[in-house]
Amino acid sequence: MNPAKFDIGSDLPDDSSAKAPKIMVVDDEILNRKLIEAMLKPQGYKVLTAVDGEDCLAKVETDPPDLILMDIMMPNLNGFEVVTRLKARENLALIPIVMVTALQDVGDRVKALEVGADDFLTKPVDRMELRARVRSLLKVKAYNDHMVNYRQELESEVAKQTLELQKASLKIAEAHSKLRDASLETIFRLARAAEYKDEDTGNHIISMSRISAFLAERLGFNPTVVERVLYASPMHDIGKIGIPDRILTKNGPLNDEEWAVMRMHTVFGGQILEGSGIGFLRLGEVIALTHHEKWDGSGYPNGLSGNRIPLAGRIVAVADVFDALMSKRPYKPPLTIDQTVDIIRAGRGTHFDPNVVDIFLESLPEIIHLWNTAQTEHHMALEPRHHNLDAVHAARP
Repeated sequence: MNPAKFDIGSDLPDDSSAKAPKIMVVDDEILNRKLIEAMLKPQGYKVLTAVDGEDCLAKVETDPPDLILMDIMMPNLNGFEVVTRLKARENLALIPIVMVTALQDVGDRVKALEVGADDFLTKPVDRMELRARVRSLLKVKAYNDHMVNYRQELESEVAKQTLELQKASLKIAEAHSKLRDASLETIFRLARAAEYKDEDTGNHIISMSRISAFLAERLGFNPTVVERVLYASPMHDIGKIGIPDRILTKNGPLNDEEWAVMRMHTVFGGQILEGSGIGFLRLGEVIALTHHEKWDGSGYPNGLSGNRIPLAGRIVAVADVFDALMSKRPYKPPLTIDQTVDIIRAGRGTHFDPNVVDIFLESLPEIIHLWNTAQTEHHMALEPRHHNLDAVHAARP
C-alpha cells in the first residue's frame, strides 16, 4: 500500500462498498442527540449515541466510532474527563473528538485542547458548520487509519522478510555444519589411516586431542582456537602414512637407521597438510611439523628450542607423550599414571615447555578424566560429531 495514493480530498473512502463512517454523539440531553443525528444521517453517516460519559466509554470499546461529538457538561463524568480517558487508550487515541458546548470561556477551550480534543462546536449547533467540521475531521481520521494500516503492512512485510532471512541463514548454517562434519570426518579417518595398524589408535586420537584442547583452553586460547586444536591435533602423526610398515609395527626398539626414517613422519605430515586455506588444516601442518621438537632444542625435525617452537606444538607434545606412555604399544606395555607423570615432570624444561607442564600437573585430575573417558568411547572414534568440545568442557572443575 502506497501512502501517496490516499486521497485527502474525498469525504468517504473510495471503495463504495465500504461502511459509512460512524459518528458517536455523547450528550445527556435527548433533544440534543436527536437534533445532531437529524443533521448527520442525511449525509450518509451512521450515528451512534451515548447518554453520558460512562455510556460512551463502555460503547467505544466494543464499537469504536470514527468521530465523537462530546458534550462537556454531563453528570458523573464531564466531557474533559471522558476525553482524558479515551486519549489514554492506545486503541482509541486516534479517534477525533469535537467538544460540543455552550461554554464560551477561553479557559474551557484551552483545557479541552490540553486533554486531547481536536475541535469545538458551540451550541446551538449550526448545521453547515457541523457538517464541515465532521467532513474535515473524518478526512484526518481516514488518513491516520491509512497510515496506521500502512505501517502495520510494512512491519508485517519486514517481519516476513526477517523470517525468510532467518530461515535462509539457518539453511546456510546447516549446510556449513554438514560440510564441516564431512570435512572433519575425512580428516579423522585419514588420521586413523596413518596409524591403522595400531589397534589403539582410535583411543589415542580421541584422548590426545581432547587433552590438547583442554590444555589450550587452560592456557588462554579463545574458543575458536581451542576447537582448531581439538581437530588439528589428531593429524599430528599423519605423516606416518609414508613410513614403512616394518618400522611402524616393529616389536622392539628401533635402530639408528630406522629412527632416521621414523623421524621423517613429521616432515611428511607437514608436506601433506601444507598450503591449506582452512584454519585447522594450517594448524595441523604446524602441529605435525613441531610436536617432536623439544624445549632444549634436541628434538626433530628442525631442532627448534624454547618459544621458537609454536605453542600448539608444545601443547601436543605433552598430550601425545602422556597418552603414548599410558597406552600399550607393540614395543612396550602401558605405564601407570604415577610413572607417566614422573616422566613428564622430569622432562619439564628439557623436553617440554615448563609452563605447559605446570598447567598439565595442576589439571591432572581433569586430564585423567579425559583420558579415561576416551578409553570408553572407542566405538565413537569414527563419529566426528561426537568428537567435540563437550568432553573438554566437562573435564573442567
